[in-house]
Amino acid sequence: MPLEQFVKDDLIKLHIKCENQDQLFDVMYQEAFKLGYVSDSFLGKIKEREASFPTGLNLDHYNVAIPHTDPECVFEQFIGVVTLEKPIRFRLMDDNTKEVDVYVILMLGLNQPHSQLKVLQQLMQVIQDERNYQQISKAQTNEEIRSVFKKINLNAKGE
Repeated sequence: MPLEQFVKDDLIKLHIKCENQDQLFDVMYQEAFKLGYVSDSFLGKIKEREASFPTGLNLDHYNVAIPHTDPECVFEQFIGVVTLEKPIRFRLMDDNTKEVDVYVILMLGLNQPHSQLKVLQQLMQVIQDERNYQQISKAQTNEEIRSVFKKINLNAKGE
Protein backbone atom coordinates (compact mmCIF):
# COMPACT_ATOMS: atom_id res chain seq x y z
CA MET A 1 0.00 0.00 0.00
CA PRO A 2 1.75 3.19 -1.14
CA LEU A 3 2.27 5.63 1.70
CA GLU A 4 1.77 8.56 -0.66
CA GLN A 5 -1.90 7.67 -1.19
CA PHE A 6 -2.63 8.69 2.41
CA VAL A 7 -1.11 12.18 2.00
CA LYS A 8 -4.00 14.52 1.24
CA ASP A 9 -3.24 17.87 -0.41
CA ASP A 10 -5.92 19.63 1.65
CA LEU A 11 -4.19 18.42 4.82
CA ILE A 12 -0.73 19.67 3.90
CA LYS A 13 -0.17 22.90 5.81
CA LEU A 14 3.21 24.52 5.22
CA HIS A 15 4.87 27.05 7.52
CA ILE A 16 1.72 27.87 9.46
CA LYS A 17 1.49 29.75 12.75
CA CYS A 18 0.19 27.81 15.73
CA GLU A 19 0.78 28.86 19.30
CA ASN A 20 0.22 25.41 20.83
CA GLN A 21 -1.07 21.88 20.28
CA ASP A 22 -4.70 22.88 20.80
CA GLN A 23 -4.52 25.42 18.00
CA LEU A 24 -2.75 22.93 15.72
CA PHE A 25 -5.33 20.23 16.42
CA ASP A 26 -8.17 22.72 15.86
CA VAL A 27 -6.78 23.76 12.45
CA MET A 28 -6.31 20.16 11.29
CA TYR A 29 -9.65 19.00 12.67
CA GLN A 30 -11.58 21.83 10.98
CA GLU A 31 -10.10 20.94 7.59
CA ALA A 32 -10.49 17.16 7.99
CA PHE A 33 -14.06 17.53 9.28
CA LYS A 34 -15.02 19.90 6.46
CA LEU A 35 -13.75 17.29 3.97
CA GLY A 36 -15.71 14.50 5.66
CA TYR A 37 -12.57 12.60 6.70
CA VAL A 38 -13.35 12.57 10.44
CA SER A 39 -16.30 12.55 12.83
CA ASP A 40 -17.14 15.42 15.14
CA SER A 41 -15.59 13.47 18.03
CA PHE A 42 -12.14 13.46 16.38
CA LEU A 43 -10.95 16.74 17.92
CA GLY A 44 -11.73 15.76 21.50
CA LYS A 45 -10.34 12.27 21.01
CA ILE A 46 -7.03 13.40 19.50
CA LYS A 47 -6.49 15.90 22.33
CA GLU A 48 -7.41 13.26 24.89
CA ARG A 49 -5.08 10.68 23.37
CA GLU A 50 -2.18 13.12 23.11
CA ALA A 51 -2.59 13.97 26.81
CA SER A 52 -2.44 10.27 27.79
CA PHE A 53 -0.10 8.94 25.11
CA PRO A 54 2.17 11.72 23.81
CA THR A 55 3.56 11.44 20.29
CA GLY A 56 6.70 13.57 20.27
CA LEU A 57 9.81 11.86 18.92
CA ASN A 58 13.40 12.98 19.40
CA LEU A 59 15.49 11.88 16.42
CA ASP A 60 19.10 12.95 16.91
CA HIS A 61 19.16 16.57 15.69
CA TYR A 62 15.44 17.09 15.14
CA ASN A 63 12.01 16.32 16.58
CA VAL A 64 8.69 15.33 15.06
CA ALA A 65 5.25 14.47 16.38
CA ILE A 66 2.81 11.88 15.04
CA PRO A 67 -0.55 12.57 16.70
CA HIS A 68 -3.37 10.12 16.00
CA THR A 69 -6.49 8.74 17.62
CA ASP A 70 -9.12 6.02 17.55
CA PRO A 71 -10.06 4.45 14.20
CA GLU A 72 -13.80 4.94 14.78
CA CYS A 73 -13.28 8.73 14.47
CA VAL A 74 -11.85 8.39 10.95
CA PHE A 75 -14.05 7.97 7.86
CA GLU A 76 -11.33 8.38 5.24
CA GLN A 77 -7.71 7.54 5.98
CA PHE A 78 -5.14 10.33 5.73
CA ILE A 79 -1.75 11.64 6.70
CA GLY A 80 -1.76 15.36 7.39
CA VAL A 81 1.63 17.02 7.01
CA VAL A 82 2.20 20.24 8.94
CA THR A 83 5.27 22.44 9.12
CA LEU A 84 5.35 25.35 11.53
CA GLU A 85 6.93 28.80 11.45
CA LYS A 86 7.74 28.47 15.15
CA PRO A 87 7.91 25.22 17.07
CA ILE A 88 5.33 24.03 19.56
CA ARG A 89 5.95 21.73 22.49
CA PHE A 90 5.11 18.03 22.48
CA ARG A 91 5.79 15.57 25.25
CA LEU A 92 8.00 12.67 24.24
CA MET A 93 6.48 9.34 23.35
CA ASP A 94 9.16 7.40 25.21
CA ASP A 95 9.37 9.72 28.26
CA ASN A 96 6.28 11.81 28.87
CA THR A 97 8.06 13.82 31.56
CA LYS A 98 10.15 15.51 28.85
CA GLU A 99 9.08 17.93 26.12
CA VAL A 100 10.61 18.80 22.76
CA ASP A 101 10.14 21.64 20.29
CA VAL A 102 8.51 20.34 17.12
CA TYR A 103 8.42 21.98 13.68
CA VAL A 104 7.08 18.98 11.70
CA ILE A 105 3.87 17.16 12.59
CA LEU A 106 2.49 14.15 10.75
CA MET A 107 -1.12 13.73 11.84
CA LEU A 108 -2.52 10.28 11.18
CA GLY A 109 -6.10 9.40 10.49
CA LEU A 110 -6.16 5.64 10.08
CA ASN A 111 -9.14 3.31 10.42
CA GLN A 112 -7.86 -0.04 9.15
CA PRO A 113 -5.97 -1.92 11.90
CA HIS A 114 -4.28 -4.24 9.37
CA SER A 115 -2.79 -1.32 7.45
CA GLN A 116 -1.88 0.76 10.50
CA LEU A 117 1.33 -1.14 11.28
CA LYS A 118 2.51 -0.99 7.66
CA VAL A 119 1.79 2.74 7.44
CA LEU A 120 3.63 3.40 10.69
CA GLN A 121 6.64 1.37 9.54
CA GLN A 122 6.84 3.31 6.28
CA LEU A 123 6.32 6.59 8.09
CA MET A 124 9.24 5.77 10.39
CA GLN A 125 11.38 5.24 7.27
CA VAL A 126 10.46 8.74 6.19
CA ILE A 127 11.20 10.52 9.45
CA GLN A 128 14.30 8.59 10.50
CA ASP A 129 16.18 9.90 7.47
CA GLU A 130 17.29 13.44 8.26
CA ARG A 131 17.35 14.33 4.56
CA ASN A 132 13.62 13.57 4.36
CA TYR A 133 13.00 15.64 7.46
CA GLN A 134 14.92 18.56 5.94
CA GLN A 135 12.96 18.29 2.67
CA ILE A 136 9.66 18.28 4.55
CA SER A 137 10.60 21.14 6.88
CA LYS A 138 11.80 23.35 4.00
CA ALA A 139 9.10 22.42 1.47
CA GLN A 140 7.27 25.30 -0.18
CA THR A 141 4.73 23.24 -2.17
CA ASN A 142 2.56 20.18 -1.74
CA GLU A 143 4.47 18.49 -4.56
CA GLU A 144 7.72 18.82 -2.63
CA ILE A 145 6.01 17.04 0.30
CA ARG A 146 4.59 14.35 -1.99
CA SER A 147 8.02 13.68 -3.53
CA VAL A 148 9.37 12.62 -0.11
CA PHE A 149 6.58 10.08 0.28
CA LYS A 150 6.87 8.87 -3.34
CA LYS A 151 10.56 8.17 -2.76
CA ILE A 152 9.72 5.91 0.18
CA ASN A 153 7.33 3.89 -1.98
CA LEU A 154 10.00 3.36 -4.61
CA ASN A 155 12.54 2.39 -1.97
CA ALA A 156 10.08 -0.04 -0.39
CA LYS A 157 9.62 -1.71 -3.77
CA GLY A 158 13.37 -1.94 -4.23
CA GLU A 159 13.45 0.42 -7.21
